[in-house]
Amino acid sequence: MAAITGAFGLEAKVANSKISFEGVNKIYSSKKNQVVALRDIDLEILDNEFLCVVGPSGCGKSTLLRILGGLEDISSGSIVLNDQELVGPGADRGMVFQGYSLFPWLTVEENIAFGLKISKTPKAAIQAIVDRYIDVIGLEQFRHSLPKELSGGMKQRVAIARSLANSPEILLMDEPFGALDPETKSTMQLLMREIWEVERPTILFITHDIEEAAFLGQRVVVMSAGPGEIKRSVPIYLPYKRRLALKDEPEFIETKKKIDQIIHAV
Repeated sequence: MAAITGAFGLEAKVANSKISFEGVNKIYSSKKNQVVALRDIDLEILDNEFLCVVGPSGCGKSTLLRILGGLEDISSGSIVLNDQELVGPGADRGMVFQGYSLFPWLTVEENIAFGLKISKTPKAAIQAIVDRYIDVIGLEQFRHSLPKELSGGMKQRVAIARSLANSPEILLMDEPFGALDPETKSTMQLLMREIWEVERPTILFITHDIEEAAFLGQRVVVMSAGPGEIKRSVPIYLPYKRRLALKDEPEFIETKKKIDQIIHAV
């Protein structure tokens, strides 16, 4: 896998707000009952921030992400993106789900190039972008392989590269590493962190894994059990450049404990 390097350090100034949730509620209604999925969500996501959201199953984490992706409507409240009210999906948002969502009839490079072709990006530019991301995800020898010939971790690398190739301002990730074995999961976490350190998209990352959230995020938002509410926002004071060995350090273990205590506090 190619090493990813960059000149980024800790930011000296506070970034501008990228996304604002203001009093957002989501209610699912049927003839028999109503289910409140999200209640009174007030949340600011900063430009270039890596924000992780954790909470128990059914707390509305994925609903929050799907709303931001334009896949679901809100029942009340408002969401402002780049100073404009959010309406529907947009090319400014890329999405990566737990399922790999690759086109099975396309090769690795064709999957990565798909969105670029749809947007009518010049052919030479497409090839340069595809070559770059194949190098970043370390799959040069598999560029002509079909998804059925790849492992789960490889497929997820391709899914991430396909989203990043379209240069989204915001990357929405819904438990993308949840189905991977522990070793592959750690490798993918490191890759994702390295990509963010260089590319700096705004990332909303949904996970139920406290360790994953603490390792990846600049900030972790803890949600309560349904109806989903924001329980606490926890800034993560860990080194900007992170490597897997950090998980064994006392400061990291203490950060995990703090998040866990907030999740389980009555």
